[in-house]
Amino acid sequence: MLNSRNAATVLVAGALAGCNLAPTYVRPLGEVPAALPQGGVFPAAASDAPDVSKTGWRTFFTDERLRGTIALGLENNRDLRIAAANVLQARAQYRISRADLVPSTVLSGSGTYTNNIQGAAGALGGAAGGGTGTGTGTGTGTGVGAGTGTGGSGSTGGVGAGVGSSSSNLEFYSVNAGFSAFELDLFGRVRNLNRAALEQYFATQEAQRSTRISLIAEIATAWLTYASDQDQLRISQDSLRSFEQSLALTRAQFRIGVASELEARQAETSYQAARNDIAVLRTRLAQDKNALDLLVGAPLSADLLPAGLGSGGAAMETLPVGISSDVLLSRPDVLQAEHQLIAQNANIGAARAAMFPRISLTATLGTISTALSGLFAGGSFTYTGAPAVSLPLFDGGRLRGGVDAARAQQQAAVSTYERAVQTAFREVADALAQRGTIDEQISAQTARVEAASVALKISDARYRAGVESFLTTLDSQRVAYAAQQQLVTTRLNRESNLVELYRSLGGGTGESGEADRRQAP
Repeated sequence: MLNSRNAATVLVAGALAGCNLAPTYVRPLGEVPAALPQGGVFPAAASDAPDVSKTGWRTFFTDERLRGTIALGLENNRDLRIAAANVLQARAQYRISRADLVPSTVLSGSGTYTNNIQGAAGALGGAAGGGTGTGTGTGTGTGVGAGTGTGGSGSTGGVGAGVGSSSSNLEFYSVNAGFSAFELDLFGRVRNLNRAALEQYFATQEAQRSTRISLIAEIATAWLTYASDQDQLRISQDSLRSFEQSLALTRAQFRIGVASELEARQAETSYQAARNDIAVLRTRLAQDKNALDLLVGAPLSADLLPAGLGSGGAAMETLPVGISSDVLLSRPDVLQAEHQLIAQNANIGAARAAMFPRISLTATLGTISTALSGLFAGGSFTYTGAPAVSLPLFDGGRLRGGVDAARAQQQAAVSTYERAVQTAFREVADALAQRGTIDEQISAQTARVEAASVALKISDARYRAGVESFLTTLDSQRVAYAAQQQLVTTRLNRESNLVELYRSLGGGTGESGEADRRQAP
């Protein structure tokens, strides 16, 4: 007789003896150079620079107001909450899939009350016996099972329920524990489905990390843009006052006939252009604030807003370059693509296993009695075991189509992974290209502003001395105004480039719970 211990031994041995039909996973070789670009427009290697992938955002960003803005965004941003919910959903799906690896055991109990002797006999299945008794009186009784009894005041023998003419009611009770249709995973179908669910869970974790890093970069860029527009507004307001003075002067000179109407009109043109710039910048600042509120997920208080960009300094200035391109393989979006590729690899194994015989087992262990107090008495225990085998014979090519579909999805996942690596390399290379020349641009623009300021002073002095016409002074004002605006734009480009380089190199994970990443639930 097969007892419960032997059944468990057979079950474990069968599972361990199973095979895995999934192809061996090999990481695709990325079609990118072995090292990040350097030389030419790219900056030289900095050996003393920190590892960006291990540098937390609180370390990278040095401005306290920017840190506070990012912290508020990480707490309230809705996209990040959606990503976190997706992780929880994927973890729950993995747990559901993992449950298929073990039998789902159910405990059930029932009580039956009937006056149908034949129905009761069929339910009890001949578990009861018969006997004889003696006594006074007459009568007949039918025992459930094999046997009869006679007598009046005597008793019927056996486990069965004797029914005489004095009573027509029957009752019996049962308790059973067991599992139904548990699949013996001999060919790895369930294991591969479980592996695919696990890798999808890991992929959503990496997607959450990618969303977090992107959010940090977006908040920082929006904050720096607001600061830049504050500087632009200040320059426009200063230039408006200068243009206003020039306009008043030329109008007065035109009224007395010293200046021409052309000079007055050109002065007014510069004045009105500055007015328009101020109106546009005020609108842009309001839009910048709205963008920050959306990214942060809550209204941003005024004490966290920047007063201006200045010469920069909101983030670390030194970042590593000239390092191996293998660092890109640790980017969360690349890891997400790789986990999805592994999941598709496992799906091939599950599709292949579906073409082989499927063996399932149903087993129960219980007790049955005609009296509630006798449920666990000797001789009341029962058991059943029902193994089943199913083998697909003809399905019109459905299973073969499933294998082909899984292979096609795996090939698409390979291309997706390779594209993710190539995209990561391109983003880092672009950021490094700008990083290699941005300091020279800042230097050139700073020198241009100084030269334009000196030229404006000289032309204004020559105009007041009667040596130059006002048109030369007006042109100098315009050049100085444009040079100051361009310097602010270039400074914003430098700060934004640092943020982009930090993001594209996979920074921002130092304070994101890296120790808990890629842990199965």
